[in-house]
Formats: sequence, C-alpha cells, structure tokens
Amino acid sequence: MIIVSNAGPLIALAKIERFGLLRELFGKLYIPQAVHDEVVVIGTGRAGANETEQAVGDWIEVQEVKDLMMVKSLLTKLGKGESEAIALALETKADMVLLDDYKA
Repeated sequence: MIIVSNAGPLIALAKIERFGLLRELFGKLYIPQAVHDEVVVIGTGRAGANETEQAVGDWIEVQEVKDLMMVKSLLTKLGKGESEAIALALETKADMVLLDDYKA
C-alpha cells in the first residue's frame, strides 16, 4: 500500500503524541521533499520535526516529485507541500494521500 502525506498530519499527530499511529496504520509513508523541508528543516524544534527526522530512512521515505509542471499548476491554489504531496500521490499511484487542507 502506498500512502503519501502532507505536513499537517505529521505535525498534528506529533502534537498529541500519537505520531506512531502513522506507522501502526500504514507501515510505510512517503513524503515529498517540500513536506520534509517544512516539517524538519523549517520546523526545527517544533512538533513533528524530531519524529519525522528519526523516521526518515526507517519507515518514512522522502521522494522527489518528477512532474514539476503539475506542481507549478497546483501552486496557483495550494501551498508547496500540498502541491508536491498531490503530485507525488499521482506519480506513485498512491492508495491514499493524507491532507489537512480543504482546498487540497
């Protein structure tokens, strides 16, 4: 099963100390580079940063999005993380994409 996530679910579950539910429910999770950067790099010291960083290479895999034209198109209405998560989900033919943005 291929599951792609945006930053929001990672951060929200870390805030309530339930980050591990993602692994329990899905086993493996894919995130685009923009989501990694938002949570781990920009979010250093905030909820989800340490949890995500520790899980990368174990049960979270960071993948580069190939369809940059799709990302550019989605950026007209969505943020970079949402845009890349949707594009990655389509590229990988994901079974599910975890988003917390109504527009997305």
